[in-house]
Amino acid sequence: MGTGGIDPYKYVGRKKFNIKTFDTSDMGGFGDRSEAVDEFVRNLLKINKLQQKLYAERKEGVIFVFQAMDAAGKDGVIRTVFNTLSPHGVKEYCFKVPSAEESSHDYLWRFWSALPARGYISIFNRSYYEDVLVGKVHKLYENQILPDRMHDVDIIRQRYTQIKNFEKYLYDTGTRVIKIFLNVSKDEQARRFVSRIDTERKNWKISSGDIKERQYWDDYMEAFETMVNSTSTSINPWYVVPADHKWYARLTVSRIVLATLEEIDPQWPVISDDELEMVQEYRKSLVESLSGEYEPPEMQLPDFANPGVLAARIVENEERGKIVEQIARRKELGFGAVEKLLEQQPVIGSLDALIEAVANAKDNRVEEF
Repeated sequence: MGTGGIDPYKYVGRKKFNIKTFDTSDMGGFGDRSEAVDEFVRNLLKINKLQQKLYAERKEGVIFVFQAMDAAGKDGVIRTVFNTLSPHGVKEYCFKVPSAEESSHDYLWRFWSALPARGYISIFNRSYYEDVLVGKVHKLYENQILPDRMHDVDIIRQRYTQIKNFEKYLYDTGTRVIKIFLNVSKDEQARRFVSRIDTERKNWKISSGDIKERQYWDDYMEAFETMVNSTSTSINPWYVVPADHKWYARLTVSRIVLATLEEIDPQWPVISDDELEMVQEYRKSLVESLSGEYEPPEMQLPDFANPGVLAARIVENEERGKIVEQIARRKELGFGAVEKLLEQQPVIGSLDALIEAVANAKDNRVEEF
């Protein structure tokens, strides 16, 4: 894959991010989502294998920070890109409005407990960057109780520096912070809000607060632009992802996650010769303790309990093109449909059965890729 697909969206402090000229509808050269399914599936497979090594090696932790306007697709991106990973080594944190206790501390205080141990991945669904987004747009710092010496300080500018220092500290002590801004257009946000209103099962996703915040759109755009330009570094970059097309945003985030793990390059731990000799002796004693002849335990399909990975493994084989072609022709559904189906019916007897099942799945049972 390489990094060519994400380099245009990567900011490390050298080039300036201009939100007015950024194309939120960019599809990276793809004609439609059907052309991206193949790469997306393979990315998920590679991410899964690398995360297993990351967890086993326990040398480095990773935080993926997601920031966006409402309805930009954060939840969908997180669900589709990370759901193939083992829950043992991945945890998502959704940071809402600070509680009274959290507000009585500094703004970074509540994030310390969410930092990943080495070998783990933390997903921040919103983060401390809210304090230079919502906090900046609504000037929330003016209502905070601060020492007198802080009254003449540019609070937001100071926080940019504090955040950069915080993230550098994390990097220097073994935790990477990869920041992703899903950049959706104002028109596309409006269309998604209307869809939520028109779809009964999605009504809960819309609130009067969402509509109210739209009147501050220009202020938020300025805040996002300044945030990216003020806190991008080579070790903790920002990625600004075009989010008008959900499938392309998900593909791009899969590329970012994959590139991050490939750069870390985790390896399976290797035991010493002395340890190997010891376990071989232990193996011998275990075999001798059996009441009968030793027979290997029943083998399981790798990652059988993980529907997403199982689907990916099926689609990755030599019949992958056939499946994608058949699904596209008989019902325009992407990999998300296969994934959703296998959550409900994890045993598929054949490739033809898989194609048939997905083609016949009702729209309300699948989540489009």
